[in-house]
Amino acid sequence: MAEDFFAVEPLKSYLVGTARKKCVRLSNFFRNRNSFVRSFLYRRHFVPQKCAHGFGLFFWKRQRLICGIAIMRSAEQGDFSPADVKLLRGLYPQFMTALRRIESLERERSVRIDFEAFLSRLPLPTIILQWNLKPIYQNQAAREFCAVWEKGPEEAKLTKAASPIPCAILDRCRQLKQQWMGAKRRALSGLRTMFEEKQVHHPRLPYLRATIRLRDLKSAGVARPHFLIECEDLSRNGNGNGGPAKCRLPALARLSRREQEVAQLVCSGQSNKEIADAANLSVAMVKKHLHAVFRKLEVPSRSRLVALML
Repeated sequence: MAEDFFAVEPLKSYLVGTARKKCVRLSNFFRNRNSFVRSFLYRRHFVPQKCAHGFGLFFWKRQRLICGIAIMRSAEQGDFSPADVKLLRGLYPQFMTALRRIESLERERSVRIDFEAFLSRLPLPTIILQWNLKPIYQNQAAREFCAVWEKGPEEAKLTKAASPIPCAILDRCRQLKQQWMGAKRRALSGLRTMFEEKQVHHPRLPYLRATIRLRDLKSAGVARPHFLIECEDLSRNGNGNGGPAKCRLPALARLSRREQEVAQLVCSGQSNKEIADAANLSVAMVKKHLHAVFRKLEVPSRSRLVALML
C-alpha cells in the first residue's frame, strides 16, 4: 500500500479514536456505498488498483496500532462473503503471533547491531565463537591481534590483518568443551561444577594473552554455550614482561599513564581536588585527564566509570 493509505480519512480518525476493532470492512467507515465510492480513499487507493471492495485487519498493542493489513478485491471478485470474513477472523490470531515473533526478532537484531557497533569501537580485541568454534563476532582489534600472534608485531604491521584464530586458543576452547560436557553429565547426578576463565599466552611472546570464558545462554536452556575471548597485548600498556597488568582496564582503552592514575583515584572515591593533590596536578589538568578517560571508555559519568572498572 502507498505510505499515506492509513493517513487518509476516515481511517486516520478511526486509528486515533477509541474504537479498537480488529476486523472491519472498509466500507463500514462510510454512511453508504455511494459515499465510499466518492471518497478520496476510494479514488486514491482503490481505483488505481481496479478494486471495489476492501477489508482491514488492525493489530493493537496497549492501545497503539502496530500493524494494519488491507485486503482489496476487484468488482469481478465480489465483496467479502460471511465465510471469507469468518476465515479472516480465524487467521487473525496467527497473524498476531507472527507479528509478535517479528517484533521479538527485530528487537534482538537491534540489540545485536548496537552491541556489535559498541564492540567495534573498543580497542579491546574481542572474539565470540559458537559451540562448534565458528566465529560469531570478531572486531577489527581482534583481527589485528590474531595477525600479531601469527606473524609477530613487525610483520603484522606490513600485512593485512587476515590471520585465523590461533590454534592455541582454539585448542583451549576444545578443552573447555570437554570439561563442560563432563560437568553436564555430573550435573545430572546432582553435582555442580563452576567454570573459571582460562588464559592462553603466546609461546614466544608472553605479553600476548587471550582470556577465554564459556558462556551459557541460560542455565536450563537447550542451546549449547558460546565462547567469549578477550585478547590483550600487555606490551601496549607498559607491561611487556607479561606479568599482570597494574590497571584494571589496561586493554579496554589505551589510556595514558596519567589517565590510568586519575581513573584509579576516581574509583577510590576521591574528588578532583583530592586527585590533584595526590597526583601533583592542577584541578584543571585533572578535569582534562578525566574528560579524556570518559571519551576513550565511552562512559558519561564517574559512577559509570567506577562500575566499569570494578
